[in-house]
Amino acid sequence: MNLFANNPFKGDRAIVKSEFVYKAEDVPFPSCHASTIAETSEGLVAAWFGGTYEKHPDVGIWFSRFINGSWSVPVEVANGVQHSNLRYPTWNPVLFDYGDELFLFYKDGPNPRDWWGQLIISCDNGKTWSRRMRLPEEIYGPIKNKPELLSNGELICPTSTEHDGWQVHMEFTSDRGKTWERTEPINNGKKIAAIQPSILKHPGEKLQILCRSKNKRILSAWSTDNGRTWSKLKPIDLPNPNSGTDAVTLKDGRHVLVYNHVDPNEEWGNRNILNVAVSNDGLNWQAAVLLENDPDPDGEYSYPAVIQSGDGMVHVTYTWNRKLIKHVVLDPAKFEPEPMQNGKWPEM
Repeated sequence: MNLFANNPFKGDRAIVKSEFVYKAEDVPFPSCHASTIAETSEGLVAAWFGGTYEKHPDVGIWFSRFINGSWSVPVEVANGVQHSNLRYPTWNPVLFDYGDELFLFYKDGPNPRDWWGQLIISCDNGKTWSRRMRLPEEIYGPIKNKPELLSNGELICPTSTEHDGWQVHMEFTSDRGKTWERTEPINNGKKIAAIQPSILKHPGEKLQILCRSKNKRILSAWSTDNGRTWSKLKPIDLPNPNSGTDAVTLKDGRHVLVYNHVDPNEEWGNRNILNVAVSNDGLNWQAAVLLENDPDPDGEYSYPAVIQSGDGMVHVTYTWNRKLIKHVVLDPAKFEPEPMQNGKWPEM
């Protein structure tokens, strides 16, 4: 069954702005991926990895600040240089703002099975950065999607590993990265393969994760003890063609999910459609906005990051054809959600 409508619902009244974070001529790298976005006291900041191509040793972490209505020319703030004769690629930056410190987590290493966690910190909203600090053994930091600060003061970092099947973990730090705790995997990665969780917050301090999977659907699990233990991962009624997603809980209690609504049975691996869905309960999702709809199956719009800023706007960044990072601003007050039947994106 084709899960995507021939004349798809767009929801574009909610789109406030759509722009690229940088111009191709402003950077020395041809390829980019895995953006992250945060809001500081001085405005939005974004990061991603860029280089010749993913896995190339010259891939570094690039960073831009939103200043006076436009994004600054990107600068490289981290790379995988080990010494004069050895350099590894870097991967999957994740930003988190404590208010007085801006954290940038990322990964160094030859591949996702053998990489390790790194952290740099800025005390001036990204103008300057500390030296890199390697995270402890088996601690990777948030693997793709943003961490959440819990009411008990702990930072919960949604993470995953790929060296023994795809397994989801949670990591915790209560002292800004000085010490860490780590849960056991919440899934058997060889039976239920999931990575790259994002965290939603529900009433009563209940947490939910949504995960990328190899099981053709977005997978979900729940926690009632601040993320220490989780229910079994179960599919929700939205497709996942083995592609990254991100989600956020809005101030009004609704949840927003950004994902590729591509039928994994027919278009396995394709990421030519990028969508926004909204939900009141994290389980029943309605179509909100169609961000990209490329008839070319080789088009790629992927690895979204999503936050809500202090003014209530929703900000999404994502990979645009591996060439650029796109930034879209949405007004959630203008969502006009449309129901999906059997997981199919609705018609106009």
